[in-house]
Amino acid sequence: MSPPNLSWLAREVGIAVNWTNAAGERRRVSPDTLRHILKALGFACDTPAELAESCDRIRAERASRPPRFITAEAGREIAIELAGSTRGKLLLEDGSEADVTLKESESGSSLLPAIAQPGYHQFLTDEVALRIAVAPARCFAFADAAQNRGLWGLSAQVYGLRRPGDGGIGDTTSVGQLAQAAAAHGADAIALSPMHALFSAQPCKFSPYSPSHRLMLNPLLADPASLFGSDFVTRAGELPARIDALESLALIDWPEAAAQKLALLRQLFENFLQGDQVSALMSDFCDFRRSGADLLERHARFEALQAELMSRDPKAADWRNWTPDLRDPASAEVAAFARMHEREVLFHIFLQWMADRALAEAQARSKQAGMRIGLIADLAVGTEASGSEAWACQGDLLLGLSVGAPPDAFNPDGQNWGLTSLSPQALLARDFEPFLATLRTLMRHAGGVRIDHVMGLRRLWVIPAATSSNEGAYLAYPFDDLLRLIRLESFRNRAIIIGEDLGTVPAGFRKILAEVGIAGMDVLWFARKDGEFLPPNRWRRDALAMTSTHDLPTIAGWWKGKDIAVRKSLGLLAEGEGQKELRHRAQDREDLSDAFQKAGVSPEPSVASPVDAAIAFVAKTPAPLALIPLEDMLGLEEQPNLPGTIDQYPNWRRRYPCNTHEIFDDPAVSARAETLANRHTP
Repeated sequence: MSPPNLSWLAREVGIAVNWTNAAGERRRVSPDTLRHILKALGFACDTPAELAESCDRIRAERASRPPRFITAEAGREIAIELAGSTRGKLLLEDGSEADVTLKESESGSSLLPAIAQPGYHQFLTDEVALRIAVAPARCFAFADAAQNRGLWGLSAQVYGLRRPGDGGIGDTTSVGQLAQAAAAHGADAIALSPMHALFSAQPCKFSPYSPSHRLMLNPLLADPASLFGSDFVTRAGELPARIDALESLALIDWPEAAAQKLALLRQLFENFLQGDQVSALMSDFCDFRRSGADLLERHARFEALQAELMSRDPKAADWRNWTPDLRDPASAEVAAFARMHEREVLFHIFLQWMADRALAEAQARSKQAGMRIGLIADLAVGTEASGSEAWACQGDLLLGLSVGAPPDAFNPDGQNWGLTSLSPQALLARDFEPFLATLRTLMRHAGGVRIDHVMGLRRLWVIPAATSSNEGAYLAYPFDDLLRLIRLESFRNRAIIIGEDLGTVPAGFRKILAEVGIAGMDVLWFARKDGEFLPPNRWRRDALAMTSTHDLPTIAGWWKGKDIAVRKSLGLLAEGEGQKELRHRAQDREDLSDAFQKAGVSPEPSVASPVDAAIAFVAKTPAPLALIPLEDMLGLEEQPNLPGTIDQYPNWRRRYPCNTHEIFDDPAVSARAETLANRHTP
């Protein structure tokens, strides 16, 4: 046996010791970085003795771990590492069973006969009970939903939607209204910004991509009237006069609007407990609480605990600053707190129930309106380490590590997104339950899921705490297993899957996603080759076609150089960079104008309406779905989020300028919808 080696241990755990940067140059991770990451993963290696012990532990675990859960492909023989019996019983999910005999492969492993039926099955011997997740060849796809018809849809920031009575924050009723209005113009999908739970005790933390818990919902985005009816909500008391002012704002006042809405929801909760509602809803609430089990209970306890502790000490915003007994969600002290604050804990369970049912109603309205897909949920790449999911599921996450991106041409210092994510070791140890729970939660009330930074299924750039973004390394994930589970859950839930594959993408990665039916994303600003904008017929057939995204300039803003002016005014551009970028933009405008004219979507000699031309351009692509940000549908200049800023720019605060049900009353908007509705898949 070779002596303990730091690089060997890192590779065995899944850390890439060497990697290639955006310029194609090979880089080697420093020993200090490897030690920090290994320690965060639970493998001490500061001394030779610690390193030897960690290496021995890895070897022992792999030699003795009996298989409990594996993934497989439908219709293919299944290789399993199984000692002992060569015969066993196969129990299929549909209740059928068969006696089977294992064969031996050329490599010496055991082969289980192929299983044609996708699902979660079991293989039993005297020594082993093995669960097998058998995946179909591909995900449920756009072609399955629409028989190869070219589809179109909108992407929208939920909080930005507007309707009278929403209290200053967009909600699920506006989502339903948007779906109904868009469906009347031929749309089949509404892609939503993440609706993950944020921090009720910290309304100043409102980025949808920095959630507290990805398996819970943000109750501020739910309309209680969709569950209880408007009369019940009205009986909760008159809304304060300040509500009218909040609803009229162009930018959301998150602290004030959140306080007002939570006050209303609290009164609704009290009225509900007093029996001011039909018994069927109370029964449904109790069923929801039972089905949510420990995960729901822990989230509610976290919300109550954080608010109580923050009222005494602002540092308690981060649970890692709590006393040791409260840092453990299973402790007797946490249970005692929950008993003493039973009503407050119940209130937060009530909020999750209300939000879940409100979202279900929005999806139901989209389907009733005739949408083939309906709502598309968004899965953030990670969760805040100070939040509910990290506290409740500490063993499942990469605590002590942040995820981000290595240095590249646009970010020479790399990126640290301030998030943690699921641990690959925990996924394997827990039979992928944390990942499956996340997928099922998102698919419960949606016809599709967009996976942010889909490259994270294969590897994530992880950064040790208190180090710079460029002092990280790539951590591998069980990619094949994750893809099979995505395919299986997509198939079972009839949900299309979209992977956000923008940025630095590993070679061959997009081809793999296309083969299993995960759609990529093509965005107008990036759809180029050798600097030239690609004509519509050269866009991918296995990717969505988009004019822009929430992190990029809108069409109108890009055309006017508004994004450059904003970055210059905020000091985000070096001296002279602003003029340089404006010159480049002028050339880009000319090039895009030429591309529009060649595609027949713009009259010569100039573009009369870049918004109309861009939407018509995207509509002509062979993409299965043309997805247009609502900002572009409305011709707005400001983008929802400006990367690289926190509060210098009003990120995640902009509201759309008109009420949701009136959006298509604008002739320009309805004309754009008609252009999209007439698209077809060549």
